[in-house]
Parts: sequence; structure tokens; C-alpha cells
Amino acid sequence: MGDRLGGTPASRAPSRLPRMKTDLAILGGGNGGYAAALRARQLGLSVALVEKHKVGGTCLHVGCIPTKAMLHSADLMESIRSAGEHGVEVGEPKVDWGKVLDRKDFVVAKHYKGLSGLLKAKGIDVIEGKGILKSPQTIAVEGREDIEATSVVLASGSYAKSLPFIDIDGEAFITSDDALVLPEAPDSIIVIGAGAVGLEFASVFASFGSKVTVIEALDRLAPGEDAEVSKEVQRQFRKRGITCHVGAKVNEAERTDNGAKLTITTAKGKEESVEASACLVAVGRGPVSEGLGYEDAGVTVERGFVEVDELCRTGVDGLWAIGDLIAQPSLGLPFPHFQLAHVAFAEGIHVAEQAAGKLQHPPVDYVGVPRATYSFPEIASVGLTEAQAKDGGHKTKTSKVPWAALAKATILGDSAGFLKVVADEDGTVLGVHMVGPRVTELIAEAQLITNWGAYAGEVAALVHPHPTLSEAMGEAMMALAGEPLHG
Repeated sequence: MGDRLGGTPASRAPSRLPRMKTDLAILGGGNGGYAAALRARQLGLSVALVEKHKVGGTCLHVGCIPTKAMLHSADLMESIRSAGEHGVEVGEPKVDWGKVLDRKDFVVAKHYKGLSGLLKAKGIDVIEGKGILKSPQTIAVEGREDIEATSVVLASGSYAKSLPFIDIDGEAFITSDDALVLPEAPDSIIVIGAGAVGLEFASVFASFGSKVTVIEALDRLAPGEDAEVSKEVQRQFRKRGITCHVGAKVNEAERTDNGAKLTITTAKGKEESVEASACLVAVGRGPVSEGLGYEDAGVTVERGFVEVDELCRTGVDGLWAIGDLIAQPSLGLPFPHFQLAHVAFAEGIHVAEQAAGKLQHPPVDYVGVPRATYSFPEIASVGLTEAQAKDGGHKTKTSKVPWAALAKATILGDSAGFLKVVADEDGTVLGVHMVGPRVTELIAEAQLITNWGAYAGEVAALVHPHPTLSEAMGEAMMALAGEPLHG
């Protein structure tokens, strides 16, 4: 009877598994989890890292890294198409989709091997299996001994969400996970959602020849960015032949013999049907927290997110939570918590230092976190948008420099877009927002300027090399300081 109900007769019950004791136990081996593990070991703690799939998490295996590998392949396609304008005749490029995927897999495998080797070399116990929080200081792993720790970090990550009326089948209706392993680029694709994930995949498939339609419920693409950036992204997308429906609601979705069909209501209230070979649902990521014992251990969970304070503390002694799993309702941010790999990384370092009693870094300043979207055009920003700054009571002034004004952009053959700086009336830089060529590589300087509270006049006094795209930063700051060189 016990066997039939899933139980085990007492006579055959296994002996109690021994407990593994450690200073710090981490549930989840993504960016936040492994960063916490590495920093804790640097500070002399013993560490157990529990991961049910592979260390590296979403970012390494189905997020940042594989998507950027595919975006680079797509970028090469665009470069080859325009090579003739630069005197290099190579003809129309052809896509070998299998090699695109192979290259993506090679990049992931290389860095997974490197990360695994690093964790081993640092003496971190990596435990494979699904972990459940049994108590604030205990993690149970199926088939393994319980892990008893002085401190515990919850870093169980997130999953790709869908809409309630859409069944993800991996063919007609897919998530970003599925998009990385499609057997071929679809002839046409609908992308629901115009955040970073939606914009990046729309760019990839458009470059590889797919007919792309983007549907966004809010009133603009890249809705989290400065309004002028969003407008420019939409202009460039349409110039690339990507159909954009903003302020549109998806009412119904059905699988057809040819793929997917959606019924939408446009921003003008008109009902339309949109069909394609596939539909990518990119409406955000949900926290992985259900069934992991968090609430039973006293952790507050709201809509699946673990609530924490500015130090990532859950309110339960010795228990922190980080990464895509958490929300910070008490911080009063002008935007929601960023589900970004580098944010989780910084949070992991911070909680490890708390656990070791050797706090050396301040809490993460979420307003000062740089954001990057690797679509075509690229988007990069840090700090407050113009609207957020005004809502926060700042009297703002702005400066905008078009890439077309720079010789380097003309040399690259990519001069659409601009750099925009938002400053307080006293000249303090509050935010920098860019859309255009290679801006994801330019955001680091903007991060330093914004986070150090620099004045535009201070940056204007610095010399930027010529000819580079970075000159736009110097010119924008000179304009804000009342000394525009070319204005």
C-alpha cells in the first residue's frame, strides 16, 4: 500500500542521510548565485552552491550570452550587405542557420566549462539537484544530504512568461528559450513584447530575412527607455521593414496549419488579424519561487517575487535573496527592479560580504545601473530619463548630439540615432540615453559620470579622442556647460 501511494514501508526506509555543514549555502547557480559563491570564498567562507540545471543560469545558457552570439552573426549579415558601400564587393550573404546555432553553442560551452572549472578551483561545493528551503538555514536536495548553513542566499532565478491564453508548444508559439534552438529561421514571426528580449529577437530574425511584426501593449517600443529613444527605435525598425503595433492588445491566439494567428485590437481600436510562421512571446520573466519552501521559512512572497530591503535581506535572520527572484517595493524606484545579469552579480557580491561580516561595497544603486539592449539599433542608458527626472522634482536641461554630426559614425556608415544627456539645472548629470551604433560599449563612461554625480562642466573639460563615437559625450557636456563647440 505504501508503494502504491508513493510511500516507503518502514522496513525498507533508508537510513537518515547525514547533514552537510557549511558557512554559506546558495540556492541557484546563475550570475547572482555564483558571484556570491566566489566572493564568499575570497572572504574565507566555506560555500555550497545548489543548481538543478547548469551553473551559469539563464544568462549563460538561454539569455545574454547565446542571444548576443546570434546577434553578432546577424550583425555580420548587415555588415556584409553594406560592404559594397565601402568598396568591398562580396555579394549577397547567405545564412547557414546550423552554423549560426553551432557558433552560439560553442560560445556557451566554452564559458560554461570555464565557469565550472573556476568554481572547482576555488573550492566551492557545487551540488547538482533541485534544492528546497527546508528551514531558514537548511536546504534539502533530493537524494543528497541536507545542507545546513550559517547563512543562506536564495537565487533561484526566473522563467520566460507567457500570456494566459497562449499555450507554448515550441513551434507555433515559442519563448526566448525556444527561439535559440529553432531548426531554421522562420519565414515570418510575430514578437509580442518590445522590451529588450523582444527587440533583440526581432532584430535577429529581420537580419536573417524573416518578415517581423512587433506587438507592444504600451504606447511605444522600448517603453522603459527615454521617450525620444523609443521614438528613434521605432523609426529605425520601420525603416528596416519591421511592422510595429504599439498600444495594441492581443485578444486571441490560435495555431493554424501555417503557424500562428493573433487577433489584436490596435491603438485606434480597430480589430485586426496577424499571421506568421511563428509567434515569440516576450512579455517578461517570472520569478522561480513556487514550491521551494520560501513562505514556510518565513519569507514574504508577493506575486511570486521575494520581498527584500535595500540590503537584499528577506527579514529572516541569515537569509538573503537576489537576482530575478526579488522585488524591492520599499525603495521607491521610478521603475521596477531590473532583471539584469549584472545586477544579480552585484547583489551576489554584496550579500556574500554581509554573510562574511566584511562589507566592503555599498548596496546596489539601482538608478545608477547601466542598461543595454543589443538590437539594431543598439540602446544603452543609465540614470533617470527626462520624464523621471521631472517627476522627481528636478528642473532639467538636456543636450542631444546626433551621431550624424560625428566623422566616426559617417566612416562606419551608421549615423542614425543620438546621445542625450539629462542634467539638473545646476549641471549635475542625472542620466545619459543613447540609441545607435555601438552604444552598448559607450555606456561605461556614462555610468561613471552619472554615478559620481559629475557636473557637465567637469566632463566638458576632459578631452575625448578624435575621431571616435565618444566625442558625442564631450560635445553634449560642452553644450550643457554653455560652451558648445559645434552648436
